[in-house]
Amino acid sequence: MAYQAPIRDIMFNLEHLSAWPQVTSLPTYDGIEASDAEAALEGFGRFCTEIIEPLSAVGDTVGARFDGVKVAMPASFEQAYTQFVDMGWQSLSHPAEHGGMGLPRAVGAAATEILNAADMSFGLCPLLTDGAIDALLLSGSEEQKARYLEPMITGQWSGTMNLTEPQAGSDLGRVRCKAERCDDGSFAITGTKIFITYGEHDLSENIIHLVLARTPDAPAGPKGLSLFIVPKYMVQNDGSLGARNAVNCVSIEHKMGVRASPTAVLEFDAAKGFLVGEENRGLEYMFVMMTSARFSVGVQGVAVSERALQHALAFAQERQQGRPVDGSTKDAVSINQHPDVRRMLLRMRGMVEGGRALALATAGWLDLAHSGDEQANAMAEFLVPLVKGNCSERSVEVTSLGLQIHGGMGFIEETGVAQLCRDARILPIYEGTTAIQANDLLGRKVLRDGGETARRFSALIAETEDQLNSDCPQSRMIAERLSQARTAFDASLSWLLETAPTDPNAAFAGGVPFLMLTGNLAVGWQFGRAALVARAQLERGEDAAFMSEKIATACFYAQHILVECAAERVRIIEGSDCLFAPTLQT
Repeated sequence: MAYQAPIRDIMFNLEHLSAWPQVTSLPTYDGIEASDAEAALEGFGRFCTEIIEPLSAVGDTVGARFDGVKVAMPASFEQAYTQFVDMGWQSLSHPAEHGGMGLPRAVGAAATEILNAADMSFGLCPLLTDGAIDALLLSGSEEQKARYLEPMITGQWSGTMNLTEPQAGSDLGRVRCKAERCDDGSFAITGTKIFITYGEHDLSENIIHLVLARTPDAPAGPKGLSLFIVPKYMVQNDGSLGARNAVNCVSIEHKMGVRASPTAVLEFDAAKGFLVGEENRGLEYMFVMMTSARFSVGVQGVAVSERALQHALAFAQERQQGRPVDGSTKDAVSINQHPDVRRMLLRMRGMVEGGRALALATAGWLDLAHSGDEQANAMAEFLVPLVKGNCSERSVEVTSLGLQIHGGMGFIEETGVAQLCRDARILPIYEGTTAIQANDLLGRKVLRDGGETARRFSALIAETEDQLNSDCPQSRMIAERLSQARTAFDASLSWLLETAPTDPNAAFAGGVPFLMLTGNLAVGWQFGRAALVARAQLERGEDAAFMSEKIATACFYAQHILVECAAERVRIIEGSDCLFAPTLQT
């Protein structure tokens, strides 16, 4: 079946959960209306259904090919990318002063979801370019912005992030790539980078590599890294392209999924590079791009989950199999009438809609943060690892459930759902594994400020609980489940704050359970907010079918998924004792 962008649900979240009134009151977004966002996303949705979605099966079958010199993409990818650029889709949420449309980040996040649901392999190229744009906007010089940003914002040029080396995965302090000063003020970059998404391809006219490297007199470890712009083709003063730079693709990886996204090994052989910002602050600058990419990977999790949900719903409505357990008929019925299939479908829907709500709410906090609001910045930083960790982990479960609903047909490649499982599996791994997100959440976002932001997060949820405690039984039930989950969070937070200074092994052993508890609670919070809006809309008689479904999904989430926070609390507080007792040796 062809993917259809879920515009109605996206707009509900944009208007009611993403701080839309506050964001659009900022000078940056003056004059932007929800109708502008809806029109843009509807047009983009049609483009992705008609042009991008058909690439998915082709890309999975054919993949990117490396002939020893260059990477060739399927011909249909080249045509689609040209249309993508010509229609200006890369520019949606980038600043107007550099050629962008200037829409809020939540609109950009929604567009990222739509594009990656249509085909994640294709979507990875614009995703990395978005991150490179963000890094240059915040850290690049005015000359660098003038030279590189506009063609990147149009999509005419693409961008990459070059961190990983053969000996340095997530441990970036071990990066060896060298940057030697040249007489003209540039640097000669030498070294090997691996796992570089869209590191070489023929879709865009140029590729702007952002590269972490070490200058000769730099201190050891991560504090000695600097960030460099290394273009594939040199850019002349008039903006035209010059000679090929000394950066070459050595090979591309043969992957389990996202096979049409070329993941390259790049060799830099004294390639000409240009310092971004100050020396030895490269990791700080690169974190801008990493944060953008991590958030977007969480959105990819929502995207592939939405695609799996659409497949599963359509199949379950059509597939006739088995008599109903209540004996209401002796004939076979569609499997969506069987209780356990309904449970799986509703679990999928809860995770998809909940992940979308969390992502778009976080995008609103990110926009407020960029206006200089320090409290908004702290909350945005707290929420980003939740978006990445929770939504990526949930995508593996959602796509697996989708395959399960298809039964044996799901295990056959022709149905397309096996591809979704394979594509989703990378999401909890790249741009920082789930454990890295958990370490970031616990170490940088909780312990560093003594739990101040985490407690504010809890207080905001308590306010939503108070609003839900009305004469409506459904609202009261959601409030009760939210309160129980928040109590598990508060207890876990207190234990971690108390334990980490004296027994960091025990505290960080509970890092991933704490991330999943907090992400689950954050999604439940958004469902609580959504239920309040939907109840008010119902009372006014507005869009009754949609609002009733939203409340029903919120109730299912509260009863079936939010309750899992209690189990995570046990894992955090009581589970560390048995973690170090067994001997884990072959």
